[in-house]
Amino acid sequence: MNITQITHHDLDGYGASTVVGQFAEVARIVHVPRYSDVGPVVETELKRLGKASAPEMIVMTDLGLEAVAVTFIRNFAALNRRRDPTARHRLVVLDHHASSVDQLREQGLAPQADPTVPSLQRFDLEDPNIVVLIDEACCATRMAYEHRALYATRETGADPILGALVTAVDAVDLWRKDRPAFRNGLSLDEMFWDNVSNLVPIGHPWHDRFVGDLLLGAARLLGEGASPAVIEGQVPALRKAILDGYLAEDEGDDRTLTTRMRIARVLARSDLFHPLSDGTLMSFGLDSGTFQRVSDLIMESGRAKRVLNVQRAGTMSFRSNNETALEGARRFRGGGHKDAAGGKLTSGSAFSLADAIAQVEPVLNPPAADPALSPFGALKNWKG
Repeated sequence: MNITQITHHDLDGYGASTVVGQFAEVARIVHVPRYSDVGPVVETELKRLGKASAPEMIVMTDLGLEAVAVTFIRNFAALNRRRDPTARHRLVVLDHHASSVDQLREQGLAPQADPTVPSLQRFDLEDPNIVVLIDEACCATRMAYEHRALYATRETGADPILGALVTAVDAVDLWRKDRPAFRNGLSLDEMFWDNVSNLVPIGHPWHDRFVGDLLLGAARLLGEGASPAVIEGQVPALRKAILDGYLAEDEGDDRTLTTRMRIARVLARSDLFHPLSDGTLMSFGLDSGTFQRVSDLIMESGRAKRVLNVQRAGTMSFRSNNETALEGARRFRGGGHKDAAGGKLTSGSAFSLADAIAQVEPVLNPPAADPALSPFGALKNWKG
């Protein structure tokens, strides 16, 4: 069964995706940085599932169920009722936000207390393929671990390394300063934010694998009793070891370079950049330092003469080797140098690569005017 996970873009969200990935083969992970971005994501998923012939599974973790997410759950149930019983999809929702309970209630879904876990609340959609659990007493990472039987396709036994990860994330996500694991959780949180987007960006096939391996490596150190200072000092070695493993068969890899330099070479030949109609290659949400290195490598290789990166906040960075960066930036109220310039999306922000492309393409490469629409078109073949 094809599995998609939709999760929050923070330590708990990635902790949950790391845990789920240990017990199931997840085909795709969608990270949602803002709860306001959940709507377009789940609407797209519902349309896709409506056309899917084979049953699929959606695992939602740590999203905070706003009204649009609850509507998605109800629409998912309605979709399943219209499908053949043998082709019904599966939905597993694991959340721990108090506001989620309120939103579910507002749409007529009353919580049912779990008889064995006082803090756990269940919501009945009258469909055995849909499980919605809210537990305010533990984080999503812990929920993904303790309720792994709901989605697991592999052995579901206890794992001490995952246990160390769960304990640390749970302590810091719930801000339980009284727990000994709280400072361990803080060290994981610092490591996470320092590495989540500036090395292997979202959109690259290695992204979730890299972040998950880094979290598991730190969890292994926690299990051995390492202090936060030791973990901080070991992060560069963890990153290098992970990358060495990924590039073990890559004959073009140069281990004398830094980790960022080596990864930049991989990114430069990946499909991370989308070609626009004029040949500009565009990426979305890249760290500024990573974009600078990768764009230079792309242009050196001859893949493109102009490269563009769009951030979620709508800021745009153009790079070129033919003095066209400034020309592109000026179309977006920007400025700068001939080969390095910046601008801003007219809408102010973008929530995905597809959204950014839809906003950039018609402005950067406006369609040619249709002569037939000109008021003088009727006079073209007129003879006096």
